Amino acid sequence: MDITIHASFLPHDDPDASLAFYRDTLGFEVRSDVGYDGMRWITVGPADQTSTSIVLEPPVIDPGVTDDERRTIIEMMAKGTYAGIVLATTDLDAAFARLQAGDAEVVQEPTEQPWGIRDCAVRDPAGNLIRIQELR
Repeated sequence: MDITIHASFLPHDDPDASLAFYRDTLGFEVRSDVGYDGMRWITVGPADQTSTSIVLEPPVIDPGVTDDERRTIIEMMAKGTYAGIVLATTDLDAAFARLQAGDAEVVQEPTEQPWGIRDCAVRDPAGNLIRIQELR
């Protein structure tokens, strides 16, 4: 079976701040920026990996989500416990320096984890946890 990861979705509550973080701080290219009914879906990804994308989407737009669930999702986003993604790089220190220069909210500086991975963690403007592992 030939299956790849094509896109992952992360919520945003400020499309301009999210765009600046993923484009300017992480250096991702913008693949599409689609507006509809006052909302925006922004697709970004690494320039050299055109088949893998992150779609930044408005939260709680699914009509099947109840009002109580909407409140819970918004509360979890504010705490940074709703969504996240793991990225990888060959130069974690350079990536972390770029994140710090871009004023990313640092959760964890580069650390050698007990399970053998060296990584760091930041939050994007919507509170999503972004872990970056160092490829060896």
